[in-house]
Amino acid sequence: MNLTIRDSRPEDADGKGYVHYTSWQETYPGLVDPEYLSRMRLERCQDLARRWPERTIVAELEGKIVGFSCYGVNSSGQQEIFGLYLLKEAQGLGIGRRLMDAAMQKLDADQTIYLWVLKGNEHAIGFYEHYGFRLNGTEQEILLGTTNIELRMVFCRP
Repeated sequence: MNLTIRDSRPEDADGKGYVHYTSWQETYPGLVDPEYLSRMRLERCQDLARRWPERTIVAELEGKIVGFSCYGVNSSGQQEIFGLYLLKEAQGLGIGRRLMDAAMQKLDADQTIYLWVLKGNEHAIGFYEHYGFRLNGTEQEILLGTTNIELRMVFCRP
């Protein structure tokens, strides 16, 4: 397996946008309003990747971008993993863990690290729990065509 985990470069935008778009189509049916998913466009996801390339780690497998993670400080000044997306074809290979490791190394290990996950996304919740995150009881509403609930998770150091 020829896998590279690295900081994103401008030329990765189309691949990152493809992963963003495709992973939503693969992951969120049954969790997100189908009308909302049907209105998503690959070109919009690629445009977003071009406009916000910073603080992104990509996974490149056999020359193809198959996943990415984003990290940083949120508007409240807290460290956060903003997203981790991986194509279904690349799941189960340890790539998600390597993306998370790379993003976590960019953050201050002495401060609390948070992330949000869509309620009902049990696969992702299980992955994050296995990594060391725990649900902290905080929820927020997010509009994805219809109202959805996001659950906040906090990293618990061993």
